[in-house]
Amino acid sequence: MIERFNTILVNWLTGLGLSQEYAVILREFFWVIIIIILAILSFYIARYFIIKTVHIIVARSKTKWDDILAEKRVFIRLAYLAPAIVINFLTSHALSDFDFLNRIIQIITAIYMVIILLQVVTAILNALNEIYQSYEVSRGKPIKGYIQVAKIIAYTIAFVVIITVLLGDRNLGWLAGFGAFSAVLMLIFKDPILGFVGGIQLSANNMVRIGDWIEMPKYGANGTVTDISLTTVKVQNWNKTITTIPTYTLITDYFKNWRGMEESGGRRIKRSINIDMNSIKFCTPEMLERFQKFEYVSEYVEETEKQLTNYNDKKNIDNDILVNGRRQTNIGIFRAYLKGYLRNNPKVHNDMTFLVRQLQPTGDGLPIEVYVFSKDQEWDIYEDNQADIFDHILAVVQEFDLKVFQQPTGRDFSNLNKSI
Repeated sequence: MIERFNTILVNWLTGLGLSQEYAVILREFFWVIIIIILAILSFYIARYFIIKTVHIIVARSKTKWDDILAEKRVFIRLAYLAPAIVINFLTSHALSDFDFLNRIIQIITAIYMVIILLQVVTAILNALNEIYQSYEVSRGKPIKGYIQVAKIIAYTIAFVVIITVLLGDRNLGWLAGFGAFSAVLMLIFKDPILGFVGGIQLSANNMVRIGDWIEMPKYGANGTVTDISLTTVKVQNWNKTITTIPTYTLITDYFKNWRGMEESGGRRIKRSINIDMNSIKFCTPEMLERFQKFEYVSEYVEETEKQLTNYNDKKNIDNDILVNGRRQTNIGIFRAYLKGYLRNNPKVHNDMTFLVRQLQPTGDGLPIEVYVFSKDQEWDIYEDNQADIFDHILAVVQEFDLKVFQQPTGRDFSNLNKSI
């Protein structure tokens, strides 16, 4: 039909007095105008159809995935293929007498279609990632790294196809394309390839999830993981700064993940106070009588004193000399008091590790360490609970005739000079 129309048009133009050569040129110019108009009309018709039909169906459906596809403009981008299809079809027939022009238009159209298809594939991959993130499993198994690998493959294939179209020779084009593909692999080898392998290991071993609190001092990271991609892991630190860590370094370097603490239901309190060893002594009867009035330690003092008295009586110990036999000390009763106080604290876990212990004495005194777990894990509440516990410990220590050790200050030296 197109050839018949071309013949009629050329005959009509030659009938008007134009030469055969000019009639053919005018005919091709006429077809170029027609093709451009039809291409523009095809785009608007396809776009109108997608908006009025596909998007209405998507809006009425109950599923969410098609809404995401529409939001990522997957369907709208398909409309951009319509002009290329029209141009590709009409030019091969209407401009058959001009091989060079026909070839140029065919090449441009083919490259245009490859680019549009690449954009469609990219939009679909973005939509798949967003659809996957709507499921709870995405927190533990992110696929963003795999999506980025798929994009790299898509871009590489598009690049190879474009080179093939430009060179014309399929075998030569594909050979050049794969050479370019190898060059791309060499350029991106260090980060994306290692990141891809690292991402697989992170996901397979469940080492890091989005939302985990991780600590990596080497990179200054101490906060929540907000994003895991092919090449980087983003961490929002507690001071609201963002630290970017190469994905593969989470496999090769040390980092700490606090997820276990969050899942355990408790958060560790591990802090000590230093007791002045000069204040440690055996308990006198007056001290024992006073300690028995303390709520958390009264039963301990009474029961322990009975056991020690029975032991000393059996061994015929001379009680006038305190170093003989077994005696209670103010530091021992103080430790027993701390255990009782913490056991009765509603904010402390009794079912997890629970220790009040002595550490190795140093030049700064005898450390008494509290090693327990707070029921509250939120940072501000946890810090308040920890502070409340040690506020009480520091205030009550003198009730046991003990003193907290601290380095002498300028005031201490000033008082010393005045006494001299």
